[in-house]
Amino acid sequence: GDELLIGQIVNTNSAWLAAELTAMGFSVRSHLSISDSAGEITSALDSALGCCELVIFTGGLGPTNDDITKKVLADYFGMKMVLSEALLERLDRLLQNAGFSMNDKNREQAMIPEGCSIIENSHGTAPGMWFERGGRVVISLPGVPREMKGIFGDQLKERLPAFFSLDRIVYRTLMLTGIAEAVLAGKLEDFEAQLDPAISLAYLPSIGQMRLRLGMRGSDDAAINARLETEIAKIREIVPKYIYGEENEPLAAALGRLMSGRSATMATAESCTGGRAAAGITALPGCSAWFRGGVVAYSNEVKVSALGVEQSVLDEHGAVSGETVVQMAEGARKRLGADYAVATSGIAGPDGGSEAKPVGTVWIAAAGPDFTVKKKFGFGKNRETNIERATAAAYNMLRLAMLGYMGD
Repeated sequence: GDELLIGQIVNTNSAWLAAELTAMGFSVRSHLSISDSAGEITSALDSALGCCELVIFTGGLGPTNDDITKKVLADYFGMKMVLSEALLERLDRLLQNAGFSMNDKNREQAMIPEGCSIIENSHGTAPGMWFERGGRVVISLPGVPREMKGIFGDQLKERLPAFFSLDRIVYRTLMLTGIAEAVLAGKLEDFEAQLDPAISLAYLPSIGQMRLRLGMRGSDDAAINARLETEIAKIREIVPKYIYGEENEPLAAALGRLMSGRSATMATAESCTGGRAAAGITALPGCSAWFRGGVVAYSNEVKVSALGVEQSVLDEHGAVSGETVVQMAEGARKRLGADYAVATSGIAGPDGGSEAKPVGTVWIAAAGPDFTVKKKFGFGKNRETNIERATAAAYNMLRLAMLGYMGD
């Protein structure tokens, strides 16, 4: 639809469908957003059916003039439009229950291409459609995500694997932090050289973390998982300090496991991250068992009054300094009654920097019963990115210190 092409709506349907189809064993070739144009839809069909056994459309099934998908598909497959009395009766019942009456536009939704297979939609008014040609399948689904997901789960999750002969693709993902993609690739060079070609390895970097995904296709999930686990064990031996979890686990959850395992608690003291570290923790169910709370000490006055930072330290070293974040972390431990704490102070940008402390300069400290560590970071000039990176670095500094890695 045009709303996708102009950026008015983000196409979340493609990502969701790709994940579902991949889990079934399909290899997804492409995601394509096209305009509300008969020529574009026909061209996309020609191209997709030239290389793929399954094509799924979403959108264009509503009652308005720009909803042309159904008519274009009927023309493409040489089918005439016919009225489905069953669909008309259902639609009339739905409209009456909602307090509306049938009009010509609604009646058009009960017109279907003769020869397609109707996919029932119990989540809305527009049904899905299944077309077949030469062993290839074209499926048209509503664009409303709730309806699309409902139809897929109700009708297609079993029907598609039954129609196609599929091997499953099993993926395992390791979550890493504190290491750049190129550095990680260098450390895994020998590992990749011995890796079975049947196993894929993908590096998926994002702000503050790295996903390392291994995948393998086959018919026996248990055997595949055993093969993948063998390779994962090798990776863990090569880069143990950087791996904090698996399968898209948040970095904050790794801290939660450490705290729970030690029956310990933690707190946060934040300046430049503005509460982001505390928010990431409180998003986790059950965190009240180990998270005491946080202080957003943005001004120097609050650093002094709430966390006990000495005014003389601020005067001599400034708010963005190792001395200040150490006192912030230790103050959070003491005043919030926590076993561990992290503290952040920096220049997030886009202005406020100096020659000595440019934008992106961040000091982070972590404190515990038997350690206090600090480190200076130099991030970039984008404010939001600096906040995200500083938050991840704070979590990781405490994680590493608790595991005894900070001296490495």
